[in-house]
Amino acid sequence: MNDKKTGLMEIINISSARWQTQLKNVIHTHSQLSDSLNYSLNYRTSNHITTHSPDIDASALKNSINKDILEKVIEKYPMRITPYYLSLIRSVGDAIWKQAVPDVSELLDTVNIDDPLHEEPQSPVPSIIHRYPDRVIFLVSNICAMYCRHCMRKRKVGINNTLSPINRVDKSTQTHFPDHLSYSHNINNYDELDWTDKKKNYISQGLSYIGQNKNIRDVILSGGDPLMLSTEDLDRILFSIRQFDHVETIRIHTRVLCTLPFRITENLASVLEKYHPIYINTHFNHPAEITDEAATACSMLARAGIPLGCQTVLLRGVNDTPEIMTDLMRTLIKIRVKPYYLHHPDAVEGTAHFRPSLKVGLGIMKALRGSLTGIAIPQYMIDLPGGYGKVPMLPDYIKSKDDNKAVVENYQGKTCEYIF
Repeated sequence: MNDKKTGLMEIINISSARWQTQLKNVIHTHSQLSDSLNYSLNYRTSNHITTHSPDIDASALKNSINKDILEKVIEKYPMRITPYYLSLIRSVGDAIWKQAVPDVSELLDTVNIDDPLHEEPQSPVPSIIHRYPDRVIFLVSNICAMYCRHCMRKRKVGINNTLSPINRVDKSTQTHFPDHLSYSHNINNYDELDWTDKKKNYISQGLSYIGQNKNIRDVILSGGDPLMLSTEDLDRILFSIRQFDHVETIRIHTRVLCTLPFRITENLASVLEKYHPIYINTHFNHPAEITDEAATACSMLARAGIPLGCQTVLLRGVNDTPEIMTDLMRTLIKIRVKPYYLHHPDAVEGTAHFRPSLKVGLGIMKALRGSLTGIAIPQYMIDLPGGYGKVPMLPDYIKSKDDNKAVVENYQGKTCEYIF
């Protein structure tokens, strides 16, 4: 491994035409979506992409799109779909469709708010979210391969002004702003980051904040999707983070393993491998997303020694049954991805139609406990509004207890007395 103090390792330029072609043909508009649905089946056949079923009625998909409604939704919440992910759609309203295609329900949400987790007040600089004392989220990109309709950052991702300074409420007026945050505004210059001035300043502020806060042990690259950066840019950021001796681990949160698996190349894996310990958490929500291409991408990273976890989101009409979730978790461990979290969806504006009840989630977790090996069972989590952090949700296995014993119910519904 190259010594982290001596400079960037040379990056071997390997052709990545396949994923770059996907991005050139990414779908943003109604007309692009309509045209793409016409040749979705042909695309899968000609590119040898595997799915669980070859049957699809492309004309039915195209005819289901209401141009006026779609454009109204896109005006507020941008659409972005890779040809690869679009080609996974089998029918109107299936699990893949619901995650990718805008829905009028996004405009009818009068219950939720745009930033329920108070990420903005917990951002001492625009590219950093600092909620817990020992870790930060470093927002290094404002785009994704696909804009998920259930995105927790719908207010930011894909919006043109994301990289500009945000208007945060003053710290002194925010009761939810953690007391451990401190920041010196003497920004260091990271001249090796040869980007536009705005992007360079945005990234440099984040690096400077991390460097100056010695209590930070864990840095999570997020966004947007960090792997939408070029390999060279990502290498520069990771190299800069590794100059800080107090940073012990780096995590990358990405969905390209699911939405653009061709982004994972041997070149990218070799670059990431330089910065161990490094972890990747990805995001699969349905078994139909786990194709041969996705499995190959995961295998490539696993061979580079990178532990892979999955942060699935519980979504109404997508995966909110024990059968689907069991199939998903079982398939994940087959491709060497550890189920990490099952997130109850956050109360984000534009996503109310995706939110099941907590009872549904707890029922699924109880079913998983009796159906799956322990390594395939995620933690069921809620992220508390107001920036109070994540809390695990557990089925009620303890039916009664006193100082000496508890009556505990197992996954079959049978009870047993447990003596302390």
